[in-house]
Amino acid sequence: MREGALVLGQLFNGLSVGSILLLAALGLALTFGLMRVINMAHGEFLMVGGYLAYLAHLWVPGPLFPLPALLFGFVGAALLGLLLEWAVIRHLYGRPLETLLATWGVSLLLQQAARNLFGPTGVEVTAPSWLQGALTVDRGALAGLVLPHVRFFVLVLSGAVLAGVWGMLHGTRMGLYVRAVNQDREVCGILGVFTPRVDRAIFALGSGLAGLAGAVLALIAPVTPTVGQSYIVDAFLVVIVGGLGSLVGTALASGIVGVLSSALQVFTSVSFAKVLLLLTVVAFLQLRPRGLVSVRSRALEEGSRG
Repeated sequence: MREGALVLGQLFNGLSVGSILLLAALGLALTFGLMRVINMAHGEFLMVGGYLAYLAHLWVPGPLFPLPALLFGFVGAALLGLLLEWAVIRHLYGRPLETLLATWGVSLLLQQAARNLFGPTGVEVTAPSWLQGALTVDRGALAGLVLPHVRFFVLVLSGAVLAGVWGMLHGTRMGLYVRAVNQDREVCGILGVFTPRVDRAIFALGSGLAGLAGAVLALIAPVTPTVGQSYIVDAFLVVIVGGLGSLVGTALASGIVGVLSSALQVFTSVSFAKVLLLLTVVAFLQLRPRGLVSVRSRALEEGSRG
């Protein structure tokens, strides 16, 4: 493979990884960026989405099984998030340390439940034939370049989901409520907005997006009980680098983190690449503490002062 093909291939893989990070980080951008809830079980919602995609693969065989798999992953994780918010999170708003510990315990419970149900080893979902091919270049400066169809599918899907979330936030009444609650929760409550319902809807949506990310990931890699832990740290990095509460920043950061992580892994091991990525993010935050896109709100200002 020529150098140009190698570079372009790694760039494409990085964008593909970044697109999965984007799906996972969009949920975090909503729950952590807008609601200030540190949900350590977010990675396990991704894992749940992956296993639901696996079950959809078994129950709905055929070339179109990715469609019910994505639907199962999103709806199942959203319902689980709704249950978690109702049973645990709503009692801990404004108490970040307790929320972190409680959701960490939930993440351990979900991992053990997955081990009991599916075993400690990973399960695989075979992509349908229309996603198994690849765009290949046999001649010229890019000879040897291989771009799998399934990764094109992931990129397009991530872009569509980003557009959908943007449209929801800026084109619907619920989105208006979400942005208003993010700016000033107390005033929204005084004006008649039932803020607990907004919190519940956003937490369910964020959890569902994580489940959707897991269902997409199942088309590329095996699903294991700890697969969520592999993405949760990078997803948090994306949200912080992008800027709390900013969808544009989250989208930019997911691409940057995905490409940088993929490029570093060319020259060193996966674990050392993670270390270098973390150091790079720390250095970046010294220059831009508010991330790529700074969003100002009363809640964030109070949080930074607290």
